[in-house]
Amino acid sequence: MLQKAGVPHAVYPVEIDETPRPFESAEALVLRLSQEKADAAALRVARDSGGAESTPILAADTVVVAMSDGQPSLLGKPPHAGAARQMITLLSGATHRVVSGYHLRMPQKSDGSVPRVQRAVSTDVDVRLLLPEEVEGYLRSEEWRGKAGGYALQGLFSCFVTAIRGSYENVVGLPLAAVLEDLRSTNLLPAGWPDWKPQ
Repeated sequence: MLQKAGVPHAVYPVEIDETPRPFESAEALVLRLSQEKADAAALRVARDSGGAESTPILAADTVVVAMSDGQPSLLGKPPHAGAARQMITLLSGATHRVVSGYHLRMPQKSDGSVPRVQRAVSTDVDVRLLLPEEVEGYLRSEEWRGKAGGYALQGLFSCFVTAIRGSYENVVGLPLAAVLEDLRSTNLLPAGWPDWKPQ
């Protein structure tokens, strides 16, 4: 999404423990995880460059919130097909909420402080009632792997979505409009942005 928006960047994958804490809300979870990802990436960049933490870092995390027995249930990335089946079945015929949080970590200041910007954005998604064979067909596609809630809105699962209220990009995993707003306010957009050329 950043590439299509014309924002130059590099990708630094990091591994962190994404286990929710007891009674942690969706918003608190994604903000905490996005900060932990940003801090881990900053350490990696500093180590690779052999210098101080002088690179701005943007990290994000997404979770799906579905109702289960009248209680909100946080759905992360399913570890196997059985978990994905449970998640997709829970989303079938219901409205769920997708919460993405991002953390923008600025270059370290001379006094050692690190300015930060963070935000959580929510989008409601309506899914029609799925037939058992539709659930199984989707699972066979393996599109669910590595996806919060076990689905990718930008992929095959769009066949089952009847309405979206809020940011589409947020459901994909990054609330792009909000991110660009914060990049602009912190002077991190390229000079002259947007300078888009005909496709």
